[in-house]
Amino acid sequence: MTTRTEQDFTLLRDALGPLRDREQVAARLLESSLKHSFDPETELDWTAPLEDGKWFWPPELVSLYDTPMWRRMSEEQRMDLARHEAASLASLGIWFEIILMQLLVRHIYDKSLTSDHVRYALTEIADECRHSMMFARMIQKGGAPAYPVPRVYHNLARVLKTVSTTPGSFAATLLGEEILDWMQRLTFPDERVQTLVRGVTRIHVVEEARHVRYAREELRRQMVTAPRWEQEFTRLSCGEAARVFSTCFVNPKVYDNVGLDRREAVAQVRASGHRREVMQTGARRLTEFLDDIGVLRGPGRRLWKASGLLA
Repeated sequence: MTTRTEQDFTLLRDALGPLRDREQVAARLLESSLKHSFDPETELDWTAPLEDGKWFWPPELVSLYDTPMWRRMSEEQRMDLARHEAASLASLGIWFEIILMQLLVRHIYDKSLTSDHVRYALTEIADECRHSMMFARMIQKGGAPAYPVPRVYHNLARVLKTVSTTPGSFAATLLGEEILDWMQRLTFPDERVQTLVRGVTRIHVVEEARHVRYAREELRRQMVTAPRWEQEFTRLSCGEAARVFSTCFVNPKVYDNVGLDRREAVAQVRASGHRREVMQTGARRLTEFLDDIGVLRGPGRRLWKASGLLA
């Protein structure tokens, strides 16, 4: 049996067409990184005061938007909830990025350290380090607390990232990046939002576009070349990651911290057609891609539907 080389990968294809050469993709991403990378410490004005009357998150993306509870809230309370939800999402982002960095290090551990593929992975890890520090500083600047994910999911992630297959790692990476990226693309041009938050989301959107490209290309390759058991395990672990992600998306403690009844707020969010549409629209580009390359099948697809991210 002939062993596949890196060059042989270009002869493979999936439902989206021929696979791209791994080194060529990485070389283009490295070139883009040189032109469009940012240091948030110097790029953003952290000393500028916050602006009165501006949101920390677009109101349409706040979990309770257009619910009966939202309609009873004052404008001040709505803006306060947006501030706390921005802190909750930033906390979730840091958690995901720390997991992603560990998964990337595992991915390159046995690969050629002089390849562009590994060099780009190290570049992405450096990006994620800066993003995590940027999100933490934004939380502090906004004055809301950090919102760690519940301990059960924090520990479950230890298991998932330990047993995760390579394709499972890249599927989880896309899950953590693409939905938030869709929301941030709506946020950074929105003049109703704090200038600092718009700056944070702009940096993240520009740099995450490269991360998404890298993960998508590698996941396509892995789903073609991985053994069948690994493909099936990836479908299942990806579905479970979607369920955990949707559960942790907004920490319910935010409702306590703005003086709302937590149980009623959570119930109204779950019943909200607007919120369901926001989450499914944010996930649609990802779920269509995963469906095309054969990830959304079997029990894994049912987990995605249970998460609320797939109609």
